[in-house]
Amino acid sequence: MKRLFLVVFAAVLSFSVAADEPKAVDLATNWLKVVDAGKYAESWNQSGPMFQRQLSTKEWEQALTKVRTPLGKTLKRTVKTSNEYNSLPGAPDGEYIVVDLETSFQNKKAALETVTVRKTNDEWRVVGYFIN
Repeated sequence: MKRLFLVVFAAVLSFSVAADEPKAVDLATNWLKVVDAGKYAESWNQSGPMFQRQLSTKEWEQALTKVRTPLGKTLKRTVKTSNEYNSLPGAPDGEYIVVDLETSFQNKKAALETVTVRKTNDEWRVVGYFIN
């Protein structure tokens, strides 16, 4: 009986994360729209505490200005993949969804953006952003 409960509990838990995946992907794409609009301080404010502890608003604004300005306007963005993780290198265990997006900018035709979101207190928040 205990074994059945654990299997059912694990299945329910995995369904819960899977059901949240579209919310997390929407959060990531909406957050990127804030970045696209040049509202870097606002994107920092919308990010999770784990993100905010890594760098100040000013450091975030400087980093994004340096990286995003040369790329020019965002022309097209599509979600390539989204994957669930309970553990990521250098991060505490938790519920994560990593969203990879293929993006075309005015001055860079093919880029890969990666947005990591983490569930904290039943709320998904951005905790990482990388662009290649």
